[in-house]
Amino acid sequence: MAVKFEEALEGLENTVANLKKESLSLDEAMKNYELGMKYYKQCEELLNQAKQKIEYLSSKGDSIEGI
Repeated sequence: MAVKFEEALEGLENTVANLKKESLSLDEAMKNYELGMKYYKQCEELLNQAKQKIEYLSSKGDSIEGI
């Protein structure tokens, strides 16, 4: 199942909030960091896909109306 940008961004935001907790052990911090990087990469990929689609449509002169 494909993840939506909003879901990946929410996951990233939650992970960052967890990393800011002072009571986090090193092991927990490392797990959260790895999870945060996963969400970051998902967000980056989804944004790149959207950018490529916009550039493609712009180069064709097509409108995004009706999509």
